[in-house]
Amino acid sequence: MAVKGRHSRVPSRRSSSSSSTIVYSALTICSFLILIFLGLRILSSPTDSRESHRVQDLTSIVHRTVEGRSDVEDGRGDQWVEVISWEPRAFIYHNFLSKDECEYLINLAKPNMVKSTVVDSATGKIKDSRVRTSSGTFLPRGRDKIIRNIEKKIADFTFIPVEHGEGLQILHYEVGQKYEPHFDYFQDEFNTQNGGQRIATVLMYLSDVEEGGETVFPSAKGNFSSVPWWNELSECGKGGLSVKPKMGDALLFWSLKPDASLDPSSLHGGCPVIKGNKWSSTKWIRINDYKA
Repeated sequence: MAVKGRHSRVPSRRSSSSSSTIVYSALTICSFLILIFLGLRILSSPTDSRESHRVQDLTSIVHRTVEGRSDVEDGRGDQWVEVISWEPRAFIYHNFLSKDECEYLINLAKPNMVKSTVVDSATGKIKDSRVRTSSGTFLPRGRDKIIRNIEKKIADFTFIPVEHGEGLQILHYEVGQKYEPHFDYFQDEFNTQNGGQRIATVLMYLSDVEEGGETVFPSAKGNFSSVPWWNELSECGKGGLSVKPKMGDALLFWSLKPDASLDPSSLHGGCPVIKGNKWSSTKWIRINDYKA
């Protein structure tokens, strides 16, 4: 009986030890995975209220203004990047450009402004159109040191080399001028031959606008009326997810989805300017190197 008792207790200790090892290993693996997910920002810490909101809950967008620009040496306020949408993928880099950089681009473009044109989706050629009533001009890529510095910042922001970007386009909208909703990706083969499809756009605001002039995404997903600046928008701006022009801010949005398919939610337009003037600069980015 004593022998049987000793033999009956040995498997019990092994079973208990094995179970403890399995539980400990599982907890260790779970802890390790949680740390990885936190590091990759797949999960978020509950102590960060800005990260705890749902991705498409637009009430989580913090509408902050930067005070004391003139007190900063280069005329630039605090900088931070904000996610405003995942459909389309869109981000605002606040105070991306300094006041001096904005004024430099405007003064450089002023002598060469002409009526803006659009791309004919059927032929791929440039044509005049009532859907775009602004004036504009193009600046060659790498034109001077200031332009090269701006293009380098765009490359750092997008993680896409400078060689994939077209030259900067400077645009001016006066009162009543607009750009009807459109896609930045090409729907013809002609324009994809030099550099491939356009994958992303960086829109830099070179001036403040008193009223109107918003960039609006009418097909974006989200509860647009919940954004904190809803009451500041024009009627056109309330037609979708809108970004108000603010000198120095840069809006990055992607025209293609992560799988490289066209993203119809990237449909966007420029609302009519109601009061003031709107200056902006656009950089289109291609899949392949763009031969300027």
